[in-house]
Amino acid sequence: MPECRYSRTTLVYMLPLVLLIGSLFVGRYQTPVSAVVDESMKAFSSLIFGTPASVSTQHTVLFNVRLPRILAALLVGAALSTAGASFQGIFRNPLVSPYILGVGAGAGFGACLAILLWDNYLLIQLMAFAFGLLAMFLAISMGKASKGTGTLVFVLSGIIVSSIFTALTSLVKYVADPYDELPAIVFWLMGSLATVRYGDLLYIVLPIFVGALVLFLLRWRINIMSLGDEEAKALGMNVEKMRLVIIVCATLLTSAAVSISGVIGWVGLVVPHISRMIVGPNYSRLLPMSMVIGASFLLLVDDLSRTIAATEIPLGILTSLVGAPLFAYLIRRGRMGWN
Repeated sequence: MPECRYSRTTLVYMLPLVLLIGSLFVGRYQTPVSAVVDESMKAFSSLIFGTPASVSTQHTVLFNVRLPRILAALLVGAALSTAGASFQGIFRNPLVSPYILGVGAGAGFGACLAILLWDNYLLIQLMAFAFGLLAMFLAISMGKASKGTGTLVFVLSGIIVSSIFTALTSLVKYVADPYDELPAIVFWLMGSLATVRYGDLLYIVLPIFVGALVLFLLRWRINIMSLGDEEAKALGMNVEKMRLVIIVCATLLTSAAVSISGVIGWVGLVVPHISRMIVGPNYSRLLPMSMVIGASFLLLVDDLSRTIAATEIPLGILTSLVGAPLFAYLIRRGRMGWN
C-alpha cells in the first residue's frame, strides 16, 4: 500500500509537465505533432547554438502566444493554491481563501484605477500588485491596533478592507466610459491570461519564488500553528511574529498572481482540500502537492477557456463553475477538515 501511494503521488507531481506539453497542441490554430516537434527542435537549437530563430506562423503561435500563457497558468495556479493552503493552516479554517485579507479586492481596485487613468498594461499590473499589498498591510495594521487577539481579528479586518476596496472599485466602474473603459474593467475582474507575454512572467517570477520558498522553509511551523495558538506557544513559538511572516509571504504570492491574471476564485480554496485527500495534512507534503495540483488545475481550466466556445471565456467564470460543484462534493464527502 505505501508503494502504491508513493507511485500515485509521483504521477501527480509529473502532471504539470504532461499538461504543459499537451497544452501546446490546444488552440484554434491547428498544430500537428510533427510541427510541434520540429519547431521545438528549432527553438532549442536557436537557444543553445545561436542558430537563427524560426519566424514561421507555427513558431509564433507555439512559443510567443501559447507557451507564455501556459507558463503563466502554471505559476498563477501554484501561487494561489500555495497561498490558500498556508492561510487555511494558520487561520485553522477550511473556508479561508487567498483573498481573506482583502488582497483580491485591493488588487482589483488598483487595476481598475489604472485602466481608468492610463490604460497601460504594465501600469495595470503594477497598480494591482501594489494595491494588493496595500490591502494586506491595512488589514494587518487594523488587526494589530484592535484590542482583540487571534485570527478572528485579522479575518474581520480583511472583511472590512475588502468591503472598502470593493466599494471603491464600484465607484471606478460608475465613472468609467461605458463603451471603452468599463468593458475592459469588467473583463479584467473576471480573470484572463490572454495577453500574458514573457515580460509579464519575469515580473512575477521573483515575488512568487521568494514567497513560495519562505513558506516551504516554514512548512513545519505551519503544522504547529494549525494546532492552535496555545499549543504553538507551549512549544516555544512566537505565534504573532510567525503568523505575520506567513501572511506577508502568502499575500506576496496572491498579489503577484492577481496582477497578471485578474481575480480568479476557488483555486486557493478547493485545491488545498484535494491535496489533503492525496497526501494528508502534513504541510511538508501538502504545500508541494498544492503547488502541483493548483498549477495543473488552472492550466486545464485555461485550456478549456480558449477552446470550448467561439470567444474566450474568462477564467473566473470557469473556475467558479468547476470549483463550486467540486467544493460541494467535498462537503458531501465530509472532507472539509483543515487538518
